[in-house]
Amino acid sequence: MVYCTTTWAIWNCQLLLGYKPLQNVTGLNTVGSYNTVAEIWLHKEAQKEGWSKAAKLQGRKTKEGLIGLLQEGNTTVLVEVNCETDFVSRNLKFQLLVQQVALGTMMHCQTLKDQPSAYSKGFLNSSELSGLPAGPDREGSLKDQLALAIGKLGENMILKRAAWVKVPSGFYVGSYVHGAMQSPSLHKLVLGKYGALVICETSEQKTNLEDVGRRLGQHVVGMAPLSVGSLDDEPGGEAETKMLSQPYLLDPSITLGQYVQPQGVSVVDFVRFECGEGEEAAETE
Repeated sequence: MVYCTTTWAIWNCQLLLGYKPLQNVTGLNTVGSYNTVAEIWLHKEAQKEGWSKAAKLQGRKTKEGLIGLLQEGNTTVLVEVNCETDFVSRNLKFQLLVQQVALGTMMHCQTLKDQPSAYSKGFLNSSELSGLPAGPDREGSLKDQLALAIGKLGENMILKRAAWVKVPSGFYVGSYVHGAMQSPSLHKLVLGKYGALVICETSEQKTNLEDVGRRLGQHVVGMAPLSVGSLDDEPGGEAETKMLSQPYLLDPSITLGQYVQPQGVSVVDFVRFECGEGEEAAETE
């Protein structure tokens, strides 16, 4: 039977479980040994502390955070998790929370029925996102994971929103994350401050689809269109909100529609996330 009574043991418990040393001592003295029972006890205590901190921090502004992009097979998800400071958004514990939210959203999508001939797109608000299961290797909901992260990092955080897209054969989802960062610790997750998904229809598999999709995503992030529009629309200026009529971000001498036409793809829809979007408007109100 191993007790967490030495400095080394306290440090080891903290390293393994990510809890405060004091929590480790109390927990192991209560249950008697460092084993699965002790780990469960520590987890529950940390969750309680997280909920307590969350209640105290509620109402504090969460303008910072990250957008997370995850693609698996024919499904792509985009999530936003907010925190108070950019410093915390760069912490691996916060980034792992974003990963858990993206994985939870992906699991939710995989339970939905595929449409055989059309793409499907959906959104989850903060409440819906919080209620999703945390995953096969985690107990409880994403809301419980949020409480643990708040307890560890000491800032107010919000699971803001998520979007998902599933496509059948003949469709392709282009994606782009601005300021993208990846880590071996974060599965296939891509993180940044802006993210975009662009749904394209194509009659044949093309080798340059990934590059075209990335360029379309860059345009959506940079030009912030409000609708797709039509190739028949008149070219617009910088104030244009129809995507295909906008000056192409990477070559303003042509419209995006003029760039897309020779590529053999049709843009049918898009999603754009900007981290902290809507917070300033809410403050003004």
